[in-house]
Amino acid sequence: MGVSDRVGDALGRAVDQRMLREVLAHEIRPQHMAIIMDGNRRFAFRNRLTSGVGHRIGKAKLEEVLDWVLELNIPWFTVYALSTENLKRPENELDSLFNLYIEGLNDIAEDDRIHANEVRVQIIGRRDLLPAKVIEAIDNAESRTANYDRFVFSVCLAYGSREEILDAIRAIAADHASGQLELGDIDEAAVSDRLYTADMPDPDLVIRTSGEERISNFLLWQMAYAELYFTDVYWPSFSKRELLKAIKAFQQRKRRYGA
Repeated sequence: MGVSDRVGDALGRAVDQRMLREVLAHEIRPQHMAIIMDGNRRFAFRNRLTSGVGHRIGKAKLEEVLDWVLELNIPWFTVYALSTENLKRPENELDSLFNLYIEGLNDIAEDDRIHANEVRVQIIGRRDLLPAKVIEAIDNAESRTANYDRFVFSVCLAYGSREEILDAIRAIAADHASGQLELGDIDEAAVSDRLYTADMPDPDLVIRTSGEERISNFLLWQMAYAELYFTDVYWPSFSKRELLKAIKAFQQRKRRYGA
């Protein structure tokens, strides 16, 4: 590495530290941040790598981002890892993904920083669509962290928001048919209480990587008043500076909740 590269790295770190201080000093900070992690395959293609390698680099990035979330003291962190639509991908790619999820979940169950920071891990989605070996790893990670409540790390696997809303509607219909829920009592709270995220606050900030500007069937009900931030960076290249830029943009917006 040349002198100019070292100077550039030092200046970059100084900028990151300044941005971190500004974010931490601000009176407003997201309490629930969600990320649509997109771009693993395109990152791999651009760098002449296999999609499996791209997903593995993406997994390592998530571990890094979790460190930043803990440093920023954001209590609720949710990521979109696998949609129900993604389950239509080629079998060999899905097998590679499932193995990565198993590895990641088992790593989390043993991760010292998870236990030191009392991070509760939970998986949201249609578990019945996942292989038994993935469900076993999910149960392990959730049971090992079930008693923690300082931070909550939620991973959406085999998740689709339309399916989630349909499930809530069916639950409401069943409760009304059985006489447990009066027609006049069906309101926003009745729906929210029957979503997979019933015990969670709605996200304040939703970030999507890779340059796509859509929400792709993710937390459609919950993000009604969330601030959205789109970045052109592929997920494996997502940096701490890019995260801080997203949070600074959030801090500069005035949230009116439709008023």
